[in-house]
Formats: sequence, structure tokens, C-alpha cells
Amino acid sequence: MTHHVILGAGPAGVIAAETIRKQDPQASITLIGDEPEPPYSRMAIPYLLMGNVDEGGTYLRKSPSHFADLHIKLVTGAVDSAGAATKTIALTDGSTIAYDTLLIATGSHPVHPPIPGIDAPGVHTCWTMDDARQIMARATQGARVLQLGAGFIGSIIMEALAARGVKLSVVEMGDRMVPRMMGPTAGGMIRDWCEAKGVQVFTGTKVESITPGDGGVLQVKLSNGQTVEADLVISAAGVRPAIGFLKDSGISCLLGVLTDEHMQTNVPGVYAAGDCAEAFDKVSGKTIVSAIQPNAAEQARVAGMNMVAFSRGQAPQAHLKGVTQINVLDTLGLISASFGDWQGRPGGEHVELTDKPAGRHLSLQFDGDVLVGCNSVGWTQHVGVMRGLVEGQVKLGAWKDHLLQDPTKLMEAYLACAQAQEAWSGANDARRRSGAV
Repeated sequence: MTHHVILGAGPAGVIAAETIRKQDPQASITLIGDEPEPPYSRMAIPYLLMGNVDEGGTYLRKSPSHFADLHIKLVTGAVDSAGAATKTIALTDGSTIAYDTLLIATGSHPVHPPIPGIDAPGVHTCWTMDDARQIMARATQGARVLQLGAGFIGSIIMEALAARGVKLSVVEMGDRMVPRMMGPTAGGMIRDWCEAKGVQVFTGTKVESITPGDGGVLQVKLSNGQTVEADLVISAAGVRPAIGFLKDSGISCLLGVLTDEHMQTNVPGVYAAGDCAEAFDKVSGKTIVSAIQPNAAEQARVAGMNMVAFSRGQAPQAHLKGVTQINVLDTLGLISASFGDWQGRPGGEHVELTDKPAGRHLSLQFDGDVLVGCNSVGWTQHVGVMRGLVEGQVKLGAWKDHLLQDPTKLMEAYLACAQAQEAWSGANDARRRSGAV
């Protein structure tokens, strides 16, 4: 009997396991997670902090018998190493598990900045269910909370903390909030919005040390010379793919685990999906780690289909059309979005429109007549259209010049160009199927 082993019990791991079971009712499936809770969504933790859901509300599947009903074996354990040559996984408890196909879906882990005192009591990441419990115990009404990091994940955590009624300070070493997603104007507008909502924001600033004081109060020394007192410090300094156990495995990695269009690694029968996978981005033309749940879900589906095909000696049954950098963020009620190469391409044209009093900003980046990236703040009605134009690599023709004159004409450009392109592509597909071309 074929044994499919999946490392990681997050959304990618769960979807892959279910995909495999649907395709192969007889195979043996083992899903390995490193936390004692049932498989859950990290993206639901902010809603737990807000009180919108309880712990059960974060679970990916609500029925307690879901995995048993599908004959998917859940194993709790941390992976120590992977042996591609021997087709075995070693866990930190000393046990080993043999596999016929393997999926690496171990996700990410928080970056641990080298700051004196970062391991002090009262300093936490916000990544696991246990982290959430520790934070809820300290982040009570009126508590002084300092958050280290104002990136995408940090901004989501900040939303949850504000809902708990804490007195919040945020320290970001970049010159603006969400610096890996937003340009200077957009990032500055998000900072201004947060400050207007009562959040103290320090940009261009580092945390130099954290020192426990009397009564559990933490003294946080900043690079601007200030010292801030806090009852709780949350480290949200970013994440990195959790792939350290693959050292000397023979599986190729850069930032993440390198995969092809079938989500297979350089080792036949070994696949990767989710936040630890590095896949091809058709917009930038290079491999990227795109750590968002929709990409993880599609990668997992493709990997699961192809794991079954591989076990049967068949050709791959599914392929990934590509990934794109997609981020939509709600920061204390202000919606912002970033797609594709939002910083632009060498030699490319761009246009910006900013209305700070109205809290709106739009930045479009072009390569030839194709929209390759964009930033927006407050333009909620255009989010879907921007994504469609960037992901679809739609040739805008004369509409590019219209957008350079008036970037708000995105919907008109989409209707004029994207639908025509889809109709042309569909007609060509039909002609190919009929043998006419």
C-alpha cells in the first residue's frame, strides 16, 4: 500500500491530505504537525484575540472525527531531518517514518531578532495557539503593549490588539509601515491613520534592548533614545520558511523549497506547498515564496494530485499556473492592497494619484502596456480589477495611456481589454481542440 507522508498540519497539509484521499481511497496517509492542537489556521489567531471566535473556531475542520473518518493518521511531532535517499523522516523524539511520496508543508516560523532581552518573560511572538493564550492573559483593557514590527503580519496583529483596548505602541525599523508591501506615500498614510486612531508609531526605529523591571514591567530601549514601558512586548519581526531540517537532505532550497510547476522538488516523489515552497511567479519571471493562504491551497491541491499520479507511475495530473504577490490588508479600518511588482520595473512607466484628506492613494506600475504592479490605499472598489489585470498580464494597448492620464479608469480598462483577451484566448483554445490550428 502506498504511504503518503505530509509534513505540516496547516491549511496546505490538510488540503493536500484531503486531495490525496479523494484521488486514492486506499492509500495510507500520515499528517504530521508539531503542535498538540487539532490542525488550525494561524490566520484565525487575530480573530481569537479579538474574541470573535473561541479556540475551536480556529480549527480547519470542525468535526472532531474528520481526519479519522477519512483514515488520515494525525501524528504530533517535530521533524528533525529528512532523508531523500532513504525515503525516511526522522522526528526529534527519535522515531522514523518511511514514505513513498512526501509533501513538505511546514510553513514558516517567526524571525527571532538578536535583541538583548528578547527571551524575557512577557515577550512573545504571535504565531502559535500557546502564544495566543499568553497574549490574551496580558493584553487586557488598558495594558501597555509594545509591538516590534509593522509589516503585513504585524498590522493584522495590531488590529486584534487594538480591539482588546490596550495602549499600543508599534516600532518599525523601516521608514514606513508595511515597507515590503507599500511605497513611501502609502506606508506613510497608513502610519498617519494609525496615529489618528491612538496608536503610537515609531518608524525608522529599532528596539535595542528589553529589560524586565519591577512588577513584570518591561523597559524597552529604542534607537531614538527613548525608553518605553510595557506590560507585554510582541515580536512580529517577520517570518521565514521553516526548512532548517532539510539541510543535507539533498532537496534543493533557496529562500524556500524549490519546486516546479507540478510542485515537485528536485527529488522525484518529494513535493512542497504553502509558505515553505518557492514557486514560479509569472509576473516577475522568477521563483518566489508567496506566503498567502489562497496560494497555499492551490499549491496543496496540485501537489496532492501529482503525489497520487507519481505513486501510480503516471504523468503529472495538475500544474500550478503561477503565483503572484497578493496582499490586501485591513489596518484599523483602512483597506490597502498591493499586487505584483508594486515597486516597478527598470525602464517601466508609472502613475500615482494621492488624495490624503480623503485617505486615498493609487500607484500603478507598467512594463510596456502591461500593468505589472500596484499599490492602493482606500480604493476598495478597484481591488479585484487590479488583481485581475496584474495576474492576467492583460495587454492594455491604448488603454495604458488612458490610465497614465487617469489611473481611476481601471474598471473601464479591464472591461475593454481583459474580456477581449479572454475571448481571443478562448477562441484559440477551441480552434486548437478542433485541430484548426
